[in-house]
Amino acid sequence: MANSAQARKRARQSAKQRLHNMAQRSAYRTAVKKVLKAIGAGDKAAAQAELQASMSVMDSVADKKVVHKNKAARHKSRLSAAIKAMA
Repeated sequence: MANSAQARKRARQSAKQRLHNMAQRSAYRTAVKKVLKAIGAGDKAAAQAELQASMSVMDSVADKKVVHKNKAARHKSRLSAAIKAMA
């Protein structure tokens, strides 16, 4: 347990930041799932629209260093390739 006032404050700040990061990460995962669902449904136009909406979420979360920028780039690339491969 934190003993000094500074350590107690850092513990409070860390807990608050952790909750914020969890919410950001959850929004990221939800955005990816929405695109995957649209791809699974076979609607290329809807999948493309979902990807455009999801890309801003992915970039935002990566800019805040909640997920690594390469992870966001990898997801965007793979989702884009999956949409391009649709008939």
